[in-house]
Amino acid sequence: MYKRLIRPLLFRFDAERVHHGVFALVGFLFKIPFVPALFRRACLLEDPRLEREVFGLKFRNPVGIAAGFDKNAELTDELAAMGFGFVEIGTLTPRPQPGNDKPRLFRLRKDQALINRLGFNNRGTAAAVKKLAGRQSDIVIGGNIGKNKATPNDEAVADYLASFDALYEVVDYFAVNVSSPNTPNLRALQEKEPLRQLLAAIQARNQTKPHPKPVLLKIAPDLTNGQLDDIIDIVLATRIAGVIATNTTVDRNALETGTDEVTAIGAGGLSGRPLAARATEVIRYLHRQSNGAFPIIGVGGILSPRDALDKLAAGASLVQLYTGFVYEGPTLAKRINRALLDQEK
Repeated sequence: MYKRLIRPLLFRFDAERVHHGVFALVGFLFKIPFVPALFRRACLLEDPRLEREVFGLKFRNPVGIAAGFDKNAELTDELAAMGFGFVEIGTLTPRPQPGNDKPRLFRLRKDQALINRLGFNNRGTAAAVKKLAGRQSDIVIGGNIGKNKATPNDEAVADYLASFDALYEVVDYFAVNVSSPNTPNLRALQEKEPLRQLLAAIQARNQTKPHPKPVLLKIAPDLTNGQLDDIIDIVLATRIAGVIATNTTVDRNALETGTDEVTAIGAGGLSGRPLAARATEVIRYLHRQSNGAFPIIGVGGILSPRDALDKLAAGASLVQLYTGFVYEGPTLAKRINRALLDQEK
């Protein structure tokens, strides 16, 4: 029904307007008493065999929503009813910011992909804290944090620590985002020494808390093997909980969409089907080179149960969806979880 009726209608309109419109509609519908039960019946698959314990947290299933989808923690309860095992909110910055100029979210239908240059548009950590304080479900929540655009890199640590402190009481784990291509110079923080200093500072702050939270690093798919080796060294040295692989890519090779159309869209991070193979390759490399020393959350190009199973087989402990939700609809998590159970037979 989604792909035959709903998606063709939604795809007639601007991608970002549709995103916000659907969020508003879902929020309204879930206030109607019987609607949450209908979504649970259609989308939720519960089975003890799907449960996972990863970096000290218990997930009801291994399929989550990636950061960028619910930036401001607006629909965490609703996404729980849609069968997801966890939701990663953000990327959040200490201060609200509008992000980059519109239009900034584009569909590449032939490639089942998106290009975005949103630029960490969000309402700030204070708004997210208020939203999460009123949530009803016990779904695992990750807090994806970044720096404000106006903050220079040599002051970035203060932004990350401010968001860490603000969100500490309302999230279950943190994701440190230094890999978005849409904030100027952000990816420079992935270089070995700046990254080590940033993660060490966050971990030092983490250890001052009554119950330290798992901290993960979200990395780009465009890193070389040498840079991935550096990531492994830093993860082990700073003793963070794991890695999220991967963010969007700046690579535009092997797209079916015409060159003129891609050029007209311009800069931004590419997600969806074209990213699938590279994201899985990065997961496999990190897992093998580290001898499975830390958990990996796999994300990038998961549009089918097979895509998710490939990432889990490569070494991921959990997986996340974003573009797959847009193209496949809200039952994709259930289909992946069904495939996991079928695999056990």
